[in-house]
Amino acid sequence: MRNLAWIWAAMAMSAMLAGCGAPSVKKNWNATGGSRSDAVVKLAYTYVPTYEHPYASEDQAVELAKKICTSWGYAKAAAFGGDTRQCTQYAPQLFGSGPCVSMIVTKEYQCLDQDGSAAPPDRITDAQAQGKKPAAKK
Repeated sequence: MRNLAWIWAAMAMSAMLAGCGAPSVKKNWNATGGSRSDAVVKLAYTYVPTYEHPYASEDQAVELAKKICTSWGYAKAAAFGGDTRQCTQYAPQLFGSGPCVSMIVTKEYQCLDQDGSAAPPDRITDAQAQGKKPAAKK
C-alpha cells in the first residue's frame, strides 16, 4: 500500500512539473507605428517564446491607443481585428533555422470621433494638426 502511495505521488509530481515550463511574464504594449491620416495606431510587444508565456493588459493597450488618438484630435480608440504574432528571429542551426527566439505581437487600433466614426483627414483642423484640443461643440 505504501508503494502505491509513492507511485501516485511521483506521478502527480511529474504531471505538475510537465505543466510548469516557462514562467508567465507581464508585457507592456508600446506604440510602434500608425497613421494620423488613416486614424490608425499600431501597438506591439516582444517576447522569447521558448522562455516566456506573455500576458498583456488590453486595458493598458486601449489607454495607450486612446492617448495617441486624442493627441491627434480624435475622441477615443477601438481595436479592430485580433493581434498578429510573427517570429522575428530564429536560433541558428547547422542546417536551416532552429526554433523562434524572438516573437512580436502586434495589434491595431482605430481612432474614432465621439460618435464612433473615424474622422476623414479633411476634418482635421489646423489646431488639431498642431496638437491642440478642438473647441467644444455648441
